[in-house]
Amino acid sequence: MDTVVVITGASSGIGAALAEQLAAAGASVALAARREPALREVAARCPSADRVLVVAADVTRRSEVERIASETIDYFGRIDVWVNNAGRGITRMPSLLTDEDVDVMMQVNVKAALYGLQAVLPHFKARGSGHVINVSSLLGRVPFAVARSSYSASKHFLNALTAMLREEIQQTHPGVQISLVSPGVVLTDFGNSALYGGVDSRTLPGGQTAEEVAAAIVKTIGTRQPDVYTRPGSKAQIAQYYATIGSDVA
Repeated sequence: MDTVVVITGASSGIGAALAEQLAAAGASVALAARREPALREVAARCPSADRVLVVAADVTRRSEVERIASETIDYFGRIDVWVNNAGRGITRMPSLLTDEDVDVMMQVNVKAALYGLQAVLPHFKARGSGHVINVSSLLGRVPFAVARSSYSASKHFLNALTAMLREEIQQTHPGVQISLVSPGVVLTDFGNSALYGGVDSRTLPGGQTAEEVAAAIVKTIGTRQPDVYTRPGSKAQIAQYYATIGSDVA
């Protein structure tokens, strides 16, 4: 796989698993996250150290995301795929949400992805090709978990933004794809790391491993499909939910 891939949120979970799988397949990877020691550990598990770049950066800051792009291009000469994987959850009922709660979810789950796309897009347009993958969530389609309301809302925003950006960009640059990948429950420490804490995601039923989700992202890099669910049956589950709510005006 002669591909250069930037992965945000690469220090653990899905991002770390994705880095290892891509590196094992021969890709070059730029690993971005705030925790440099954790990034170094992930890099050490990847073969061929010369094909791994560690960039300690805070993706909630536009200038830091732009630095990820420039350092990757300086090191590898190009970027082929940019995976916006960084994200954070929250556990708080919607009636209790504060301005800060909403701001954090939007900054991490929406703005960071927008910064990534806008940082790499000029490079992709100049080359006439490229692929952005935004990692969303099944909660971005269906508001199942009330305590995850602000997280769910931020992922709904990301989904709409992804679709509109794809439509805009492919009108002039059809070689640039923007994909959305939506996992369900992932068996990581995501729940424990949520704002205000939360249920350990590894204890929830029907979950997938980070490796399974990463494999779906690797496949999406190959197929360039625009919209992907990582868990079988998710599309039907969403359709069933919306079939039971709402009604037409009589």
